[in-house]
Amino acid sequence: MSAVTTKPSDQSGQIAIVPPIIMGGQRGDNSDKTTDQKPGSVERRDSVTSIPSPTPSGSSPDPVHDLPPELLQAGWRKFWSKREGRPYFFNKLNNESLWEMPQLGFHGSVHDPMTDPLGINTPEGTPTPATNDVRLSRQSVEMIPQNLIGDKRRPSGEMTLGSPCKRIAAFNYSPFWNFDVPTNCVIHERAPLIIPAPHPDIEQMRAQLTAKLRQNYQELCNSREGIEAPVESFNRWLLERKVVDKGPDMMLPSQCIPEVSQSMYREIMNDIPVKLVKPKYIGDARKQLFKYAEAAKKMIETRGSTSESRKVVKWNTEDTFTWLRRQQNASYEDFLERLAHLKRQCQPHLTEAAKSSVEGICKKIYNQSCEAVKRIVEKHWEMLKENNIHRMDPLPEPPIPRKVLCYSIQTAIPSPRPPIIERAADNDIISLRFKNETVKINNSHFHKLEQLYKLNCRDDPRFEQFLLRVWCLLRRYQTYFGIHTNEGFGLQGALPVPVFECLHRVFGVTFECFASPLNCYFRQFCSAFGDTDGYFGSRGTILNFFPKSGSFEANPPFCEELMEAMVDHFESLLHESQDPLSFIVFVPEWRDPPTEALMRLESSPFKRKQITFPAYEHEYRNGFQHICPKTDVNVKSLHGTLAIFLQNDAGYAKWGPSSERVKELLLAAKARDPLP
Repeated sequence: MSAVTTKPSDQSGQIAIVPPIIMGGQRGDNSDKTTDQKPGSVERRDSVTSIPSPTPSGSSPDPVHDLPPELLQAGWRKFWSKREGRPYFFNKLNNESLWEMPQLGFHGSVHDPMTDPLGINTPEGTPTPATNDVRLSRQSVEMIPQNLIGDKRRPSGEMTLGSPCKRIAAFNYSPFWNFDVPTNCVIHERAPLIIPAPHPDIEQMRAQLTAKLRQNYQELCNSREGIEAPVESFNRWLLERKVVDKGPDMMLPSQCIPEVSQSMYREIMNDIPVKLVKPKYIGDARKQLFKYAEAAKKMIETRGSTSESRKVVKWNTEDTFTWLRRQQNASYEDFLERLAHLKRQCQPHLTEAAKSSVEGICKKIYNQSCEAVKRIVEKHWEMLKENNIHRMDPLPEPPIPRKVLCYSIQTAIPSPRPPIIERAADNDIISLRFKNETVKINNSHFHKLEQLYKLNCRDDPRFEQFLLRVWCLLRRYQTYFGIHTNEGFGLQGALPVPVFECLHRVFGVTFECFASPLNCYFRQFCSAFGDTDGYFGSRGTILNFFPKSGSFEANPPFCEELMEAMVDHFESLLHESQDPLSFIVFVPEWRDPPTEALMRLESSPFKRKQITFPAYEHEYRNGFQHICPKTDVNVKSLHGTLAIFLQNDAGYAKWGPSSERVKELLLAAKARDPLP
């Protein structure tokens, strides 16, 4: 994620990517663009050189581009090493660095020493590198030969003056993710967003206002309806509101039509007059039936309801009390059946009596959220103004957008000078402290964020903003999850690693539609918060992402409105695209009653296949995998999961779910017993 400005689009229609111009005194190098680019070729958006372009003719020479045209076209640039006091040469296409000027013959050849170290596939006559050609590539876990120590430049990640990070993790692959997988997702070029950069002070303010909202929601449910706020209801409200919200805040809603959330309304109504749970014993079943009848009778007498409603509810509750007195030997099933009958008779009348009160709760929480967003936005821009950063009008979209490989979110608003973030390590836990507040993350996921940041962030080559942005990221998700123990556990659950490996190997999947920097497997994904996640590879929210081709995995949070919007979005994309496009959707097998999203997925004209993973026979990765003990990372699913393949004709021809491919996926999804 970087601050950029736009460049006019090429009208050739070929797939290409234009490096962005970076705000704040840095801009992308686009001097080596050629007008005779081969059709179908792709330029990497993430290979941006953050240095000035060549100077115009007549001005002083540009040492960076003071190379033969052949080397410039091959990606080579010339830089000055302050540490060594001499120039070196860097290839922005493959990250190679040399002290001596590259040889034209060798670097123009097809030989790649990383993939073909012995030169077996090198055409005859291709020159090989000299024995004294000291190469510099990305960090490696291999030992450095003694004869090269002192001659080989250290990786740039270790030379970040003022950087809070002493070193960058030396691997793009771990047992839990694989960032070496390139994307096959193609999108239309898009304009940078006008969103302010995250700041710890603003995140603290958002956290306080959100906690106050949660507390007010609990108090309203208790005072008006005599019930506890439904578990996770506030989190699902945030998800449902963001389906329709047009407001400026990435988390809290402020511009929604209608104001009353159907998700929140439905969940409160389900707990009126009392919350029902499945009883374990016959005594619990009898007690729950009595409590429901008593609460229904009391509610209908104290609320403004019609005489007909009062009559129906009173008659059914009195009949239930009589039945309870007479039936001394009723079975467990008898009590459950009687409760279901009583609820069918009374619930419509109770819902009508409580309708205005519950709608009032929904509206009040929404209005308080609007006020909170207003305060957050005003404070944020006031802080940026103090740093001489001002509001901007939205940038125009390219008039004729080109097809490009997908790239992370880019913004046109620069970041202010970062405040101090203190870092401390305690065994496997990294603690980041801002003022008096500390957030934590385990060591492996901290290095994971380092890798994602290095791969995606282009406005902070020295990692000066890294700790600040990690702190904001962790604080945002901590606010999002909730304030109670294990609250938000299901929001960030992810598929296990063997499933992702199979999806990529067999179905060509390279992209996650619902992920975060904390739980992603691939380095390209969509997430809830583009402002904090964009620096780490997020492409924004999936509902605002419009791929033209590619193979995708979708494991949405379990919010019915969001899943319905997802189905609409995927079907629209599949209908419009003629290129290969595939979505493999994982949803819970909820059939009592079946959800609207599930029924629409199963009846979709783009459905090619569906398979079922039985309950307790497959796993998900813990939603708190970035902080939980390693022994708790994999959690067996308590419900069945459906995998539904949505593909257009081209996608089906390329990644169709044949019986052999499906067998591999079913095998990969089987739960593994932990090692003794």
